[in-house]
Amino acid sequence: MDELSELASQGLLRQLRPCSAPTAGEIFMDGKRLLNFSSNDYLGLSRHPTLIEAAEEALHQYGTGASASRLVTGSRNIFHDLEDFIAESKKTEAALSFANGYSTAMGTIPALVGKGDTVILDKLSHACLIDASRLSGATLRVFPHNDLNKLERLLQTAKGRALIVTESVFSMDGDRAPLKEICQLKNQYGAELLLDEAHALGVLGQEGQGLAEELGLQAQVDFQMGTLGKAVGSAGGYLATSRKQINLLINKARSFIYSTAPPPSQAAASLAGLELIRSEEGRLLRDTLAKHIAYFGASSAIIPIIIGENDATLAASERLKKAGYLVYAIRYPTVARGTARLRVTLSAAHQEEDLEGLKKLLSL
Repeated sequence: MDELSELASQGLLRQLRPCSAPTAGEIFMDGKRLLNFSSNDYLGLSRHPTLIEAAEEALHQYGTGASASRLVTGSRNIFHDLEDFIAESKKTEAALSFANGYSTAMGTIPALVGKGDTVILDKLSHACLIDASRLSGATLRVFPHNDLNKLERLLQTAKGRALIVTESVFSMDGDRAPLKEICQLKNQYGAELLLDEAHALGVLGQEGQGLAEELGLQAQVDFQMGTLGKAVGSAGGYLATSRKQINLLINKARSFIYSTAPPPSQAAASLAGLELIRSEEGRLLRDTLAKHIAYFGASSAIIPIIIGENDATLAASERLKKAGYLVYAIRYPTVARGTARLRVTLSAAHQEEDLEGLKKLLSL
């Protein structure tokens, strides 16, 4: 049996599905309109006129591509505007933007630690954080999800520069890291913390800056990482930290140095999205999303419905699709074997009747 056939026999084969998305809350697939409950567009900004206008203006000003690495042909002003705004929002000295969240992690972690150092990673951290930690060459230690006792024991034996890596809101389970306690341990043992706010940016905090802002801990987080392709409604990733560390990344982060910069229009849309998140309109959108989350009795916009078996999960996803709802089946290796699940994601773009219909079908 070849590899693809083996994946198919295990219910693990994945395929690309052509679609179109006329609004942030719906999608057309296989000739059918579906309510989209699989998107990370938490505030519905990907179709917002302000972001579209910003991208169009940048297209006319800068063209369709950056043409080279920012270190080779010059760094377009719009990237600096974006990074200055991120740094100001995150209360750090500086920030650096990347093409996407994955390349942010892959460039950042290997630039910060290496052989002789230690990365201490939450077991349920995103694949990009795991892959980047492995790539760094540092000793990799993993603690069970949110297990503070094990984290402390690993900190006690860490060698070299010790870097704790975790998410604030976990992408497949929707729960939160015990950030206050992690910061206390970090300080106690002289470690540093890289926090990925991918699923918290735009959703949590008075100004939508994530869990660290909500808890008043931004100054305690050494490296604030996030993505611009979820609640921000655009694409890209960022790392916010001290000016010295950003200068180091500019010189050592291989995914930044050796990649053509993303289109300037992407940066313009990201900046517009971030500005909107901090505006009164952004606050109202967060309030709407919070009401949707409360309606489902959830703790975040991510609601996992664990079924276990791959085939049963795929069948459940297909039944929802026939009923007009797009809710993808999440399987190994994205989640552990035997924990296949439907992953419902909520957006401020959803209407109350959309939520009611889905909740009834799921019997939640």
